[in-house]
Amino acid sequence: MSRGLGDRARSWAIEVEDLTVAYTDKPVLWDVDVSIPRGTRMAIVGPNGAGKSTLVKSILGLIRPVAGTVRILSRPLDEMIGQVAYVPQRSQIDWDFPTSVLDMVVTGTYRRVGWLRRPGAREKEQASDALEKVGIAALGRRPIGQLSGGQQQRMLLARALVQQADIYLLDEPLQGVDAPTEHALIGVLGMLRDEGKTVVVVHHDLQTVEEYFDRVLLLNVRNIADGPVREVFHDENLRRTYGGRVGLVSRPQRRGSPGIDAVKG
Repeated sequence: MSRGLGDRARSWAIEVEDLTVAYTDKPVLWDVDVSIPRGTRMAIVGPNGAGKSTLVKSILGLIRPVAGTVRILSRPLDEMIGQVAYVPQRSQIDWDFPTSVLDMVVTGTYRRVGWLRRPGAREKEQASDALEKVGIAALGRRPIGQLSGGQQQRMLLARALVQQADIYLLDEPLQGVDAPTEHALIGVLGMLRDEGKTVVVVHHDLQTVEEYFDRVLLLNVRNIADGPVREVFHDENLRRTYGGRVGLVSRPQRRGSPGIDAVKG
């Protein structure tokens, strides 16, 4: 029996259907279907060139697909883009731009307050609260160019938090950060999930997928598999995703299952 619109709206945060993206006639994503439930933390994993960042940018409308559709909370993307917050890769930010950490986080409120209205005391208080949540409240006045890599990533997450969105898309937020930063970021993402938010993360470390995420999308141009981590994150799907171009590394054995080797991308 098919579900009604009300059931779909409650169930799915993001629906991607028949999505194909190509650069100069070369498919980067091919006929991708994936539905992401509300209130979950989902990892997108796959080898370099698999289309992980392209998928995130397509969901955001930053890349125009050749074919396919994206729905946010069961409505067209252009109607609901305000419900989506985005944390880009750090390499996409101009860290030489002369602004402070606090002012950079305040820019996350622009969509909500309007580009023509200057953020006020309320928005600055929200930015300070977000910096507190990510553990760098003391750095509010520091120029962004003086931040370490881990501090940069915390600031970018704080900027997303002030958007007060229902869905958070993060592109490699744990790449190159230190262990305390990784644990702090995962804690905040868990808090968002517990609040009913949906968190989708492009992730590179297969050894932490089971610990950090509820669901996983295994992507290599096509959707190889997606679903709950305990159901789809296994040897066969990993080999289908990564092929024979990579070696094997051991990962923690799951309770009640034989020893498993994971493919390292």
